[in-house]
Amino acid sequence: MTTCLVRNLLLGIAAIPSIYYIIALFSSVRFFLTASAETDEKSSGFEPPVSILKPVRGLDPDAYENFASFCRQDYLDYEILFCVGDTNDPVFPLLEQLIREFPERRIRVLIGSGRDAVNDKVAKLVRLVNEASNEYLVINDSDVRVKPDYLRRIVAPLANPKVGAVTCFYVPTEETSWVQRLQDVGMLSDFYPGILVAKQLDGVKFALGPTIGTTRTRLQAFGGYASLENRPADDLLVGRLIADQGYEVALLPYSISTVPDYQSLRDLFLKRLRWITVMRHMRPWGHLGLIFTLGLPWALLAVAAHPTLGVAASYVGGYLALRIALTAVVGVWGLRQSGVWVKMAFIPVWDALACLIWLVSFTRKSIRWRGQDYLIHKGELVPAP
Repeated sequence: MTTCLVRNLLLGIAAIPSIYYIIALFSSVRFFLTASAETDEKSSGFEPPVSILKPVRGLDPDAYENFASFCRQDYLDYEILFCVGDTNDPVFPLLEQLIREFPERRIRVLIGSGRDAVNDKVAKLVRLVNEASNEYLVINDSDVRVKPDYLRRIVAPLANPKVGAVTCFYVPTEETSWVQRLQDVGMLSDFYPGILVAKQLDGVKFALGPTIGTTRTRLQAFGGYASLENRPADDLLVGRLIADQGYEVALLPYSISTVPDYQSLRDLFLKRLRWITVMRHMRPWGHLGLIFTLGLPWALLAVAAHPTLGVAASYVGGYLALRIALTAVVGVWGLRQSGVWVKMAFIPVWDALACLIWLVSFTRKSIRWRGQDYLIHKGELVPAP
């Protein structure tokens, strides 16, 4: 009797990830059905002067083409500001080349942040915001590549005074290894559906680092980047602090491209481990709750607890069907990304890796970023001894 009760309890708990996947499917379908129409409705004719802000450090893969894509915007009035640590940085000659080859664009390169901060990227953003000529700001990473309509799409929702920030999805420019395909499947099947569930349940209270559109006024209202320069996950915090002011953070059904900066499974593992360790410190209960979104181990536990054909078909078959459907809705239908179907076989591999990363994150007291180890103490980054 006790054994049967424990088994049924385990089978009930093992069904929770499937419930989560169904909620994620509903949230994803609803988002992509409604968001495009809403965006188009609000986007006509609003093109204020814009400052594009890019903190840079080192030479990313395909950096010149990434930067050049911002010089080819179908937008009337904008400037591009870069901030680099010093002229010895290998990216500096590339920025000089950019200025020579796009003389029609207003491009400025700032040398040094002038600040002493743990988070060098955020310190550079403090100066970039201060030096920007315009009220409307678009902030993005150095590995980002965009289409000519990018600025118009990102800035348009800010015409609505209720919108305080804008962010969007990102997909790889190209995938040259199975590790990069694995990461893409993880984004489409796991990360983005989680974002859309959060949006459905509580609204968007975050921003995604590859693109944030906002205004100087919205940043200043919470103390600007100076208040974040010793904290991790500045992009998430910018969205949260703007949402806390009562403004909407608009998540667009639009994707930009990023150039993968990892080549090995170890690189990918450490990159994702850094991110999820930061999330564990920022949202400990939410991080713990991720256990109920990990469908693969629960499906296998269900079969181990009651090894019958019916249980295997219901739990393992149901898990695979829901995961494939979710990846197809987000990647194929929503983001119109090519080649998604051929990567579906990586879904269980990603889920196994994600489970391992989640478990390992509980053992981590530090993160490694840009070759330096940091502790997270009371929400702030502290260089590890």
